Amino acid sequence: MKNEPTYNLLKTIDYPEDLRRLDAERLPDICDELRQDIIKELSCNPGHFAASLGTVELTVALHYVYNTPYDRIVWDVGHQAYGHKILTGRREAFFTNRKLGGIRPFPSPEESEYDTFTCGHASNSISAALGMSVAASQKGEKDRHVVAVIGDGSMSGGLAFEGLNNASTTPNNLLIILNDNEMAIDRSVGGMKQYLFNLTTSNRYNQLRFRASRILFKLGILNEERRKALIRFGNSLKSMAAQQQNIFEGMNIRYFGPIDGHDVKNLTRVLHDIKDMKGPKILHLHTTKGKGFAPAEKHATEWHAPGKFDPVTGKRFVTNTDGMPPLYQDVFGNTLVELAKANSKIVGVTPAMPSGCSMNILMSKMPKRAFDVGIAEGHAVTFSGGMAKDGLLPFCNIYSSFMQRAYDNIIHDVAIQKLNVVFCLDRAGLVGEDGPTHHGVFDMACLRPVPNLTIASPMDEHELRRLMYTAQLPDKGPFVIRYPRGRGVLVDWQCSLEEVPVGKGRKLRDGKDFAVISIGPIGNTAARAIEQAEIKTGLSIAHYDLRFLKPLDEELLHEVARKFRHIITIEDGIIKGGMGSAILEFMADNGYNPTVKRIGILDQFVEHGCVNQLYHLCSMDEEGLLKTLLKQCHIFAPCLTEIKELNI
Repeated sequence: MKNEPTYNLLKTIDYPEDLRRLDAERLPDICDELRQDIIKELSCNPGHFAASLGTVELTVALHYVYNTPYDRIVWDVGHQAYGHKILTGRREAFFTNRKLGGIRPFPSPEESEYDTFTCGHASNSISAALGMSVAASQKGEKDRHVVAVIGDGSMSGGLAFEGLNNASTTPNNLLIILNDNEMAIDRSVGGMKQYLFNLTTSNRYNQLRFRASRILFKLGILNEERRKALIRFGNSLKSMAAQQQNIFEGMNIRYFGPIDGHDVKNLTRVLHDIKDMKGPKILHLHTTKGKGFAPAEKHATEWHAPGKFDPVTGKRFVTNTDGMPPLYQDVFGNTLVELAKANSKIVGVTPAMPSGCSMNILMSKMPKRAFDVGIAEGHAVTFSGGMAKDGLLPFCNIYSSFMQRAYDNIIHDVAIQKLNVVFCLDRAGLVGEDGPTHHGVFDMACLRPVPNLTIASPMDEHELRRLMYTAQLPDKGPFVIRYPRGRGVLVDWQCSLEEVPVGKGRKLRDGKDFAVISIGPIGNTAARAIEQAEIKTGLSIAHYDLRFLKPLDEELLHEVARKFRHIITIEDGIIKGGMGSAILEFMADNGYNPTVKRIGILDQFVEHGCVNQLYHLCSMDEEGLLKTLLKQCHIFAPCLTEIKELNI
């Protein structure tokens, strides 16, 4: 149960209008209390910790200066928005953050009018905010301000550059706040990171230029065209004086900064000064991820989402994992190193998630053969395609939901050319507390139609290792392996590396009354439910692990179709267009007409909550699968007395 707040100022602020009644001198006190509240809340209810601590002053300043929710604040990703949630009517409910039925993990317009756009994936804030700025102009809302808040990590994403390019030529008054902390989840990488680190300019110069332009406009000496010409001329002079080119002002986007993002009073003053400037603007802040909590400042990566911890000592409460199966991601990371030692062509690629996907294991062992390309999934795929074209064998590891951003790259830059790229889709299926923007449930349905792809899903850790081994053998072409977040089922996960015949499934359990076909790790849950269903009904149920979604094991499916009149398919992906649909298509194309019951994620976005809760919500845990099996037993064999007697 959440303790009652004890903060003198914070407890008086339910909405931003309450904040705006305070004297500016009190803002540092509000920041201190807000930071302590975030620390206290997340110590017992884990979430994205370090990012929100780093934006406390920015959050307070934005809601103090701007008339939210009429004025729009668009957060990029949303990891940093916990302070925003607390200040916008959700302080008392914040203890439910990320819990089933509670506050959503990222800003969402369905939850609050202060959440202006759906968050979760990086680099979209500039494009969305530019659209809002143009919409305000089109509707005659000249007093509406729009602000995009984007981190330096997200600036590596191509969509951010597309938004910047469009903002430089489209009439708008957008303010882009660049929150530069040299971090994404792991350390930011690439040229943009180094450029932002080195970039400097004069606040006094910018203030003087702003005041002079306002006077000249009032006197009628300056108009919009002359203003743009003067900006270009001024930018040239400043570049000569500073001996460096400002990429933003080179695009005719006014640049201010960098300034200290933790000086809330100065930040508030600067926002007031530039608030009503015409044209696109960038305010560059330097902040510290984890600010105000020493352990998080020192080790920002591990404090991105640290789990439960002691808010006083900073000690993290780590679960004892002795005797438990490993994380699938760690099986991937260790197996990749094992394969890379034996195959000099293998390289690893990840878009900004080396620790999340365990690519950091290869990075530490063979640093020249692992590449973190930043938050740039499309580039990660095409970059991998380029390496494969000239003889390397990339293992490109991208979270399933983030791979959606590279769909065209998979088709155009890899599949058409049949390039030897291994796509390892981590976090497939329901991922838990991060909610609908992160669930990896669409990969099978969206990739299945793409020619030349091999698509597989391992049922356990041994299968993952052997599929990885198979994928790196010569001339396998583009090979997709999808596996879930969390732990597997085998404590003894290390096994010999053997080739798995591509397109071949396996029979796990013989039976004579009806068949269950599953794919991937949910087959373990299905196996337990099948065993219970047989005990309760006396029926004999066959179980097949399809293993490959593409190519389908037609020999196995012919066997099933000839032997059984009733089939149940089970998959941890969206039901429309997935594995069950593939089996229905096969049956229709080959003249079979069995009764097929498909089990999977229904045509809806699944909310947030722990993984077990969500599979229960979708009736795809052992209890839910058992109920469905018993119901189908009743339908398939209604004459059996023992089934009739079950309360289904």
